[in-house]
Amino acid sequence: MTAKQTIEAGKAILGIEFGSTRIKAVLIDQENKPIAQGSHEWENQLVDGLWTYGIDRIWYGLQDCYADLRKNVLAEYDCEIEQLAAIGISAMMHGYMAFGKDEKILVPFRTWRNTNTGEAAGKLSNLFNYNIPLRWSISHLYQCILNGDEHVKEITYLTTLAGYIHWRLTGEKVLGIGDASGMIPVDPETKNYNAEMVEKFNQLIAPKGYDWKLEDILPKCLVAGQEAGTLTAHGAERLDISGHLKPGCPLCPPEGDAGTGMTATNAVKQRTGNVSAGTSSFSMIVLEHDLSKPNEMIDMVTTPDGSLVAMVHCNNCTSDINAWVKLFKEYQELLGLPIDMNEIYGKLYNHALTGNADCGGVISYNYISGEPVAGLSDGRPIVLREHNSKFNLANFMRANLYATVAVLKLGNDVLFKEENVKVDRITGHGGLFKTPGVGQRVLAAALNSPISVMETAGEGGAWGIALLAGYLINNHRNLSLADYLEEIVFAGNTGVEIAPTAEDVAGFNAYIENYKAELKVEHAAIS
Repeated sequence: MTAKQTIEAGKAILGIEFGSTRIKAVLIDQENKPIAQGSHEWENQLVDGLWTYGIDRIWYGLQDCYADLRKNVLAEYDCEIEQLAAIGISAMMHGYMAFGKDEKILVPFRTWRNTNTGEAAGKLSNLFNYNIPLRWSISHLYQCILNGDEHVKEITYLTTLAGYIHWRLTGEKVLGIGDASGMIPVDPETKNYNAEMVEKFNQLIAPKGYDWKLEDILPKCLVAGQEAGTLTAHGAERLDISGHLKPGCPLCPPEGDAGTGMTATNAVKQRTGNVSAGTSSFSMIVLEHDLSKPNEMIDMVTTPDGSLVAMVHCNNCTSDINAWVKLFKEYQELLGLPIDMNEIYGKLYNHALTGNADCGGVISYNYISGEPVAGLSDGRPIVLREHNSKFNLANFMRANLYATVAVLKLGNDVLFKEENVKVDRITGHGGLFKTPGVGQRVLAAALNSPISVMETAGEGGAWGIALLAGYLINNHRNLSLADYLEEIVFAGNTGVEIAPTAEDVAGFNAYIENYKAELKVEHAAIS
């Protein structure tokens, strides 16, 4: 079928992902190729000291994103989207969305970016003997309990952003296991929430006398390929306000952006990994076995089909370097020169590679918000240099590029050097890799590992969740998710690989030693 015929026949598959700065929709054909897309730009808000997105903004963003997709389809193919073969919903992982008996949210959505849960995360990590990150739903819930928040006794449902959207479109309170593993740990054997930890939590809060138990308020945990509901008439109306979209198509289990990133980079098989680098960054390494001990830098989550994954999650990645690039854009505007953002990024990024491998003594801390891996509760962006540093444009830009993956390196050094984790392939995707070769080379130096980038790297998580929706309806050979991706979607394509050079690795190692030594400046700035 042509793309137009695919859409008109109702054979197209839709993937939607709620990222930190953009909601993106991707429509794919039966060969898993993108044929249309839409987007909506948005920003989180700091309200009463907490990062949030309002419910109205969530729905307006979804509807505007879908309308933009519909506009793209009309312009390219002169047809309407009347029916879809399947839909997948994805969103930034974790956070806190608590609902009461009237199905209304009890407190504003608290995103992954919040770092107010330190006390709860620490106590739960000790209770479970398992690293419980600040951003996980169970940390938010227990912090609310510790704070004595009144709304806790009214909770009837607790979910993530992806789970919330899916619930409203289908009526089903379910969640993909990858996203679920960031609510409270899951058991890779049972493919469900860790029963021992759930019971320990129930016992911990029993004196409070709430009329709910944890298992009663969590969404049902599903793995990739399981049925997760169908689009209701109400859901179709909420998604497509033009009224053209018909209900009835199936939805795959909703997933977090980590799971869709693994899917989009063919990194769900053991000994593979991926790095997603955008507003935030995270690396995902699929393990052959559990780690020897808990580590606060390493989050244990799962692939969409339930395999154990070591995740290093960093709150900050490209936001600060984007701000610097915009500064250069303003200077170009002052000179009256034509503005092409791709050209500005390309020239600055490539010029950075001409700088000293160790950035000449220039250090950048890109902390717009707190950074748990670095032990920072708040963010203070800082560029730091000594009086005799080699301060020029190339070193300045290189230091800012290094900063985007510096915290990732801190966490992955634990995996590769202390835990001796083995990985055969790491694939990068996200905004850092849009300028060909540059982000790839920087990440290769940081991790001292070859990094692959595929042509589809720019499609990101919306494409990844569309692939998971396709896996739900098109897995006619009953393949595992790893085999389905390898044989059907990617057909052996591993992308373009860049290996690290000895000079770059040595330079990054020198930079990171300076970086770690001067973190005290960042702590001082915060205090």
